[in-house]
Amino acid sequence: EATAAESPAPGGGSISAYVGALGAALGTMVANLSAGKKGWDEKIEYYSEFAEEGQRIKDLLLKSVDEDTMAFNQILEAFKLPKGTETEVKARSEAIASATKGAILVPLNVMKVAHTAFPLLKEMVINGLQSSASDAGVGALCIRTCIEGAFLNVKINCSGFKEAAFVEEVMEQASQISQSAKELESEILDILNGIIKR
Repeated sequence: EATAAESPAPGGGSISAYVGALGAALGTMVANLSAGKKGWDEKIEYYSEFAEEGQRIKDLLLKSVDEDTMAFNQILEAFKLPKGTETEVKARSEAIASATKGAILVPLNVMKVAHTAFPLLKEMVINGLQSSASDAGVGALCIRTCIEGAFLNVKINCSGFKEAAFVEEVMEQASQISQSAKELESEILDILNGIIKR
């Protein structure tokens, strides 16, 4: 309801993080189901470790949902600052720059955190409960969507930002994560489709 409301936040950045949290949750679910499978008693600890990692990633991404909204709101507040005097203009400009930098770093961090879910999801597709392999595949789709959505936010917030060296470094990091995510998602889906065809 909050997303559908006539308000710019929570928007695409928060939703990207939320979709990523759902992706990590799916990987965690498959790990938990695998840990509880009859006859796999010796593997409980193995799958439980993956479940704990998935839970950690999910929690970080859920936290980022609100962080993204707060970062956006800080930009709005910075633009509302007075600009009647030279001192006020300078303070406002610095506040806008600081808030914009925060609005760039939050989705970049979402990309980094979400990317760490791929090993979990790949492992659950290959060695998790086979009847739930498609759930891990959907998780991979969610994580890729999260990363690409966060990348869009990084790009739009970098657009026009005057700290060129900072923008260049951020865009390089984000581009590498995006490319890696594309490759990992494709790899996981290829493995999954091979399993489904059996």
